[in-house]
Amino acid sequence: MSFHKNTLRTTSLAALQTTYLIQIGVGSLGNVILFFHSISPILLGHNRRPTDMILTHMAMANLLVLLSPGIPYTVAAFVSRNPLSSLGCKFVYYIQRVARSTTLCSTCVLSTYQSFTLTPRRAEWVMLRGRAPKVIGPSCCTCWMFSFLMYIIVPLKITGPQNTHNYTDSQGNWFCSSSFPKAGFVYLWSISDATFITLMVWSSGSMVLLLHRHHQSVQYIHTRTGHHKCPPETRAARTILMLVVTFVIFYVLNSTFAFYATALFDFRLWLIQTCDVLVSCFPTISPFLLLLRDSRTPRFCS
Repeated sequence: MSFHKNTLRTTSLAALQTTYLIQIGVGSLGNVILFFHSISPILLGHNRRPTDMILTHMAMANLLVLLSPGIPYTVAAFVSRNPLSSLGCKFVYYIQRVARSTTLCSTCVLSTYQSFTLTPRRAEWVMLRGRAPKVIGPSCCTCWMFSFLMYIIVPLKITGPQNTHNYTDSQGNWFCSSSFPKAGFVYLWSISDATFITLMVWSSGSMVLLLHRHHQSVQYIHTRTGHHKCPPETRAARTILMLVVTFVIFYVLNSTFAFYATALFDFRLWLIQTCDVLVSCFPTISPFLLLLRDSRTPRFCS
């Protein structure tokens, strides 16, 4: 019975390690393509869109989320050693937290901007919509600065790996160890994430209502002509909706596992790696979702 449990545990850990390695490779490739796909119109001035700046920052943040813990963790998982020093642990955890927060903030900026572009052309919205593209760049830079300052306490709570020579123990302090931050910082981080997610849900709900009204208004045209081309704004809005739903799903799953591990002090290796896989899901999926639904992708590839 013990042999079967050990075999099952070893197989599960190997599956998680393999999944994590595939995520790092595939996700990094997708974000590199998205980065050059988005920054090329900015540098060349060809068919530039306001959202290109947001997607460039999202690709950079996604790359950091994947690579900052991915490379040393993969080495530790497959080579069975601790590749990080105390300083390395502080750097990796800090960069990962900053990149995750920037990804959340950038996705919020993207969904909010797309919601503004779909608002009806009323007089009170004309001035706001005209200024929105001008504040995209400063908004993305603000996301980075906000994240750097928000998680400045993280390096102080991280120490080096505690090599207990028992990689399946219940504590699981294989890679890096950390002490629980003060409740004030936890509340601050939770309020920040909740604010961004609320804005994303609000903007997504607004787009759903607008698209539903648009569908109802053009339904008569569909029946008369039999053909109606989807406008670019509607196509972009649907892409952002899919992006937001994907982010919220994986964020809730990861938060659930992280809360369970923290509340019960259960830091087994499989639980840590499951959280790592869930954190990497959105940075892996989002670039391909954005690229496949972008009308400029075939021309960029050619």
